[in-house]
Amino acid sequence: MNHLEGVTRPQQYRALSLSTLAFTTCFAVWTIFSIIGVQIKQDLGLNETQFGILVATPILTGSISRIFLGIWTEQLGGRRVFSVLMLVTALCVFLLSYVESYLMFLVAALGVGLAGGSFIVGIAYTSYWFEKEKQGTALGIFGAGNAGAAITNFAAPFLLLAVGWEQTAVVYAIVLTIIAVIFWVFTKEDPLTRSRRGQGGKATSAMAQLQPLKHVQVWRFSLYYFFVFGAFVALASYLPRYYVGAYEVSIAVAGTLAALYTLPGSVFRALGGWMSDRYGARAIMYLTFIASLICLFLLAYPETSYVVQGKEGEIAFTLAMPLWGVVVLTVLLGFFMSLGKAAVYKHIPVYYPQNVGSVGGLVGMIGGLGGFFLPILFGAVLDLTGVWTSSYMVLFVLVAVSLIWMHGAIRRMERQRVPELSEERFRYLPEIQEPAASHARQQQELRPKQT
Repeated sequence: MNHLEGVTRPQQYRALSLSTLAFTTCFAVWTIFSIIGVQIKQDLGLNETQFGILVATPILTGSISRIFLGIWTEQLGGRRVFSVLMLVTALCVFLLSYVESYLMFLVAALGVGLAGGSFIVGIAYTSYWFEKEKQGTALGIFGAGNAGAAITNFAAPFLLLAVGWEQTAVVYAIVLTIIAVIFWVFTKEDPLTRSRRGQGGKATSAMAQLQPLKHVQVWRFSLYYFFVFGAFVALASYLPRYYVGAYEVSIAVAGTLAALYTLPGSVFRALGGWMSDRYGARAIMYLTFIASLICLFLLAYPETSYVVQGKEGEIAFTLAMPLWGVVVLTVLLGFFMSLGKAAVYKHIPVYYPQNVGSVGGLVGMIGGLGGFFLPILFGAVLDLTGVWTSSYMVLFVLVAVSLIWMHGAIRRMERQRVPELSEERFRYLPEIQEPAASHARQQQELRPKQT
């Protein structure tokens, strides 16, 4: 990569560390309604569907804005866009403390949601600092900023109890403003933007950046991210309410238990990036989907009473997931989702190196929309069925569809590249697909010599 000439490791690490810090703070702000929303629900007497809409509204803005922020980052540079975005979001969070009605809460939540758009800005900014073989690890470390949700789940309940939700919003606004100033002062523009400006080149037009979006592959990546990220955000926002309602724990305990889910779902994203570099993003996606299906099946099983006819009469028993079981399974689910989040974004700089902002923006937008629609769906399905585990049933279906589509697409690509794989003798033996591919290449090389 020519634009990386002269870039030193300390410069790369500084850009990575500061962008990760900024994204962590933004993500903490983005999920603030998961905690203060519980108090607002009680104050306004909201039902489950209304609460789901309130929690999901910031996710909507953070999702839709990603496609535009990705394009602006390509055109203006990540340093400038990231700094301005944080300052605007901080103002919206501060104004949240003056809102009183439910409608105005929804309007304010739209502004707060801009914090979620910071993800694609940081992805593009960070990726341009690193070589292709290092991007998976670097983006995994950056993505660990999802830990901001854990920070909110840990700290916000205590702030809420100490100073109320209004002052909690003020504290968040002040912290975000400080981070924005630090980021602007101590970072430099990414090497690709500097190189383009130094050569007098023009930024790629918005229409040119959007060209890759016509590929179905991009939309398939988006569906993966709809689960690994969208469902992660949805559960991070929904779990506190779930624990309070299903297990009747306090908001402080619910926040702590939810943080146990969000923490591994964030920090292990760096591990997912490294594993994607080493073993391939495709293998990590298989691991993510299969393990998630197992976890979600166990979580989705509702409390059920059975009566079995024994030799001496009826035997009655009940199957129910205890609180500790839910916590353990959600922690495992968060871990595998973190691996999947890194694996999805490992694909983008590899397949679309010149369109990281636009393609990553679309994938991030669709994924973020999962964080918007799923909490609403969770609340609506809960109101409809009255079954607390119905949210996990929804996610189980989503993962099953994603896995089937991914496997079908991979098998189709393999058959196109190596026609021999469509033969019966190779169909159910994936472990010999690589030898088959090597054999096909050798045959292709021999054909010109034989003629």
